[in-house]
Amino acid sequence: MSVIEKIKSSKNTAFSFELLPPLKGNGIDSVFGTIDKLCEFNPQYINITTHRSEFVYRQKEDGTFIRLTERYRPGTVAVAAAIRNKYNIDVVPHILCSGFTREETEYVLIDLQFLGITDLLLLRGDKAKHDNEFIVTGNEHATDLQLQVNQFNNGFFTNGEAMKNKTMPFSYGMACYPEKHEEAPNIDADLAWAKMKVEDGADYLVTQMFFDNEKYFNFVEKCRKNGINVPVIPGIKPVTLCNQLTVLPKIFHVDIPESFACELLRCKTDAQAAEAGVEWCIAQAKELKAHGVPSIHFYSFMATESVRKVAKAVY
Repeated sequence: MSVIEKIKSSKNTAFSFELLPPLKGNGIDSVFGTIDKLCEFNPQYINITTHRSEFVYRQKEDGTFIRLTERYRPGTVAVAAAIRNKYNIDVVPHILCSGFTREETEYVLIDLQFLGITDLLLLRGDKAKHDNEFIVTGNEHATDLQLQVNQFNNGFFTNGEAMKNKTMPFSYGMACYPEKHEEAPNIDADLAWAKMKVEDGADYLVTQMFFDNEKYFNFVEKCRKNGINVPVIPGIKPVTLCNQLTVLPKIFHVDIPESFACELLRCKTDAQAAEAGVEWCIAQAKELKAHGVPSIHFYSFMATESVRKVAKAVY
């Protein structure tokens, strides 16, 4: 059963969360530890992020520097397979435009298909840290990546060659932004992109994190008025550190409501900030659940224990 089928058939608000592959050189035990802490809440699926390579500069013996590419968190496909094998939980690996050629993307799709992993989340991804703007390496937009996956589903490789044997097609979700994507000129333009994603085959949309439920509710209402009728999965994250008051708005271009910001400003330690973050996230999740959202997706990076506390209070 695909993720979208599980979401639609669930009688209650489903629980899911996102994981990062371990840093290069580390084992998978930390990933399993996170899952062990959250398994009791019956996650319907687990997302596994993908990370592009970055340029690094290494000094040579003669004092000059050489530029190399290095991926700090490899292993998305392997982590997805390991999770499904160990826990029998559906996994949703992220597929990115950023940093990947169309051919590299195709090889990932082939690997996943061999493993029988057919749920994906398609994303453009962030620009490289060393770049001032997004540099195209393969697909320019998530909608271009989507067309490549559709072509693959229809039995054709990137070069137009027909596959000899078609197997189970990929089902996929895509991203949406209740507070507008940072590059969109306005919310209406952003909604037009969301509608295009759905019309071209996205089974559901999952939001960027947000801290104001009204913005999510307003966004979903606008989606419905614009003919976007697939599930819109709210993605939320409990704040765990004092500096996230400024870091999260800067990196993710989201607003923190004034009342919550005041709470965080009163926190003197990260432990206090984490406590305030859990309380706010519980209130968010309860309200979302009361409104009958199909699923709540938790961004758990650096917040596993907080997500556990929220889930315990809500599920």
